[in-house]
Amino acid sequence: MEERVPSLPLLLLFFFLFSTASSSPIPKGVCIIGSGIGGSSVAHFLKKYSTHLNTTTLLKDITILEKNKIVGGRMATVTISGDTFEAGGSILRQENLHAYNFATSLNLKIKTYGSNSSSSSSLIGIWNGTQFVTILNTSISQRYGNESLIRTRQIVQKAVESFSLYYTSLKSRPVFSTVEEMLKWSGLYGLTQKTLQEELADALISQRFISEYITIITRIMYGQNVTISGLAGTVSIAGSEGVAWSVEGGNWQIAAGMIGHSNVSLNLNEDITSISYVGGSYELNSTKGNSYCCKVAIVATPLDELNITFSPPISIPKRKLQQTYVTFVRGLWNPAYFGLNSLSEMPHLVGTIEAPDLPFSSISIQRFYSQEDMVYKIFSRTVVTDELLDLIFSVRNETVQINWAAYPHYQAPEVFAPFVLDGHHLYYINSFESAASTIECSAIAAENVARLILSRLSSAFPSDLPNF
Repeated sequence: MEERVPSLPLLLLFFFLFSTASSSPIPKGVCIIGSGIGGSSVAHFLKKYSTHLNTTTLLKDITILEKNKIVGGRMATVTISGDTFEAGGSILRQENLHAYNFATSLNLKIKTYGSNSSSSSSLIGIWNGTQFVTILNTSISQRYGNESLIRTRQIVQKAVESFSLYYTSLKSRPVFSTVEEMLKWSGLYGLTQKTLQEELADALISQRFISEYITIITRIMYGQNVTISGLAGTVSIAGSEGVAWSVEGGNWQIAAGMIGHSNVSLNLNEDITSISYVGGSYELNSTKGNSYCCKVAIVATPLDELNITFSPPISIPKRKLQQTYVTFVRGLWNPAYFGLNSLSEMPHLVGTIEAPDLPFSSISIQRFYSQEDMVYKIFSRTVVTDELLDLIFSVRNETVQINWAAYPHYQAPEVFAPFVLDGHHLYYINSFESAASTIECSAIAAENVARLILSRLSSAFPSDLPNF
């Protein structure tokens, strides 16, 4: 029989069809936008929990897309004279079990510190812009009385106990489809519906204690005053007490370690500009002209200041982010600026009350090299000028300044974006930040989102999976 040879036009048609089909991207499993604690945590929990399900093929293929050249998101550091200092998320507490377990399982070196010393280095100065209202040592009851301290700690302890419910076994803990559900289940939702000022006043806590001591805490933690929501304020107070810890060399190593340990793909310098849902998959396009096609897309970075176009459009509540300026200075501050005569009178931390035109929220000593050589960290709502720095410091050998939208601008009552943005498989971890923004809060939200994804992919999500 004579063998038929396709004509040239037919060969060209075959070639066209083949090349067109092969150029269409094959959907990957999961794309995660952001490599901070939220993105790294959700990748970790997806990998961990999916080993117990029939969705392992899909979840073996996870890609993290990070717009910066380094991982860690807002867990950022700066280098002063070869030493590393936290510029972003720096406060971790003993109760932060996810972050602690991440760090210890990765064999990261943990350093602990607290304010239990009775030395002058523990002094806190409350500054009103012209003078110190008071300088407190570790015992503050003389100025504010025991009742306000006791009642405040009761509020904080109750909130900490409520947060601890998020660590209970999966058998007794539901999967939450909204932030509201998550907060109501733990008993924390009410704190997001009233201000910290209202919460403390209802507990009969003195106005002096609120306007001075509590205010300097909220200005340091979130750059805002006591009109923030009760939950964000309570988290601020909790973060100011007890023993804290961090990872030597920078907390960003938690995110980097989990990404490496989870064996996921990491693409740096990929700034995503659009996300489109087409034919059951998501197409993500970047400023570099790259496209990624995924069955599941997770946004693990705040959408508030991103320019991502969604098709079909999504709808989330409008939310402002709090612009925070962080200035590091190596040198020596000038006690005369603060109305003092000598360095020995200076407190370790200068916090500020809420007053118009105050140029900074706080100044704290970060590292002590000698009596005349230290590193200081300044938080402010606006840029701190060189002219002002030259007044505050008698010696200024090195200065590093950064600014970023560090956390939401809190207000009560808070409203929340959904965890599921489109009814399909587009997820948003950072909706939980409208309740409170910490490293641990992001990890808690990411763990729930991982379980939510798995529960929606599998009709039989097991209720007895082991916790991390």
